Amino acid sequence: MDEESQKEVALPGMLPGMIKNNMQKFLTINLGVLLLSVGVYFFKFPNNFSTGGVSGLAIILGRVIPSLSPATMMSVINIALLVIGFVFLSRDFGFWTTYCSLMFSFETWLLERIYPMARPFTDQPLLELCFAIMLPAVGSALLFNNDASSGGTDIVAMILKKYTGMQDIGKALLASDGLIALSSCLLFGMQTGLFSLLGLFLKAFVVDSVIESINLCKFFAIVTSKPQEINEYIIHELNHSSTVIDAMGAYSHAGRKVILIACRRGEAVRLRQKCRALDPQCFMFITNTSEIIGKGFRSI
Repeated sequence: MDEESQKEVALPGMLPGMIKNNMQKFLTINLGVLLLSVGVYFFKFPNNFSTGGVSGLAIILGRVIPSLSPATMMSVINIALLVIGFVFLSRDFGFWTTYCSLMFSFETWLLERIYPMARPFTDQPLLELCFAIMLPAVGSALLFNNDASSGGTDIVAMILKKYTGMQDIGKALLASDGLIALSSCLLFGMQTGLFSLLGLFLKAFVVDSVIESINLCKFFAIVTSKPQEINEYIIHELNHSSTVIDAMGAYSHAGRKVILIACRRGEAVRLRQKCRALDPQCFMFITNTSEIIGKGFRSI
């Protein structure tokens, strides 16, 4: 069978998997945008928590220009940045960045029409700050984990990286976000400003923690005298492969095999139980990892 025939045979079998993966990505990205919109509209806007980014800038400008609500101001800024992105970045400008940015602006605008917020839900600003950080952080983590973003200041970073060769874009954006948060001290009082600064620092840690939790997998190093039985389970039941290394016990000088395998958390529980059943004397090293690049996990 020639190469073209092999492609024709493989294509029908590949299509359902591709459609499923694309649909899962689409739904995950929309969930991320929804969490981002709910957190920003219901908790950041009413409390004037300006933790940087477009939403923080919209809160500041909304105070300077009272005729425009923060949701409307954010939509204007996002659309302006999208236009600038298309002008300066051309084909390098990502589809998902455009989609998420427009949806983010649309959803906050829609929430403003459906459920106007005249005041915060509660009189507990620290409680509201927790939701103002957690919901957008989880939403942003879902977007970043699917190679997407909500646009905004990320577009500025992409332009600076392309035309200036700056390497520390993150530091520049952190500095700008810090200035936005500090300005809230002048416009909304010291308490709101300090809450904004606290939210700015916590947001970065929460986003990283959520991404690591989503991608968390287990790495096994299994020292065993029954590698064939364990590998058969790994290949036929878990649909993974493994790496087998020759080893020798330092005390007993008995020959052993070390099986190296990475798997997801649910699979790890099953593998641990199976290894104990097949070889009660096996020795297992199990560690957490969130960066596994290769077939079956994340592509390079």
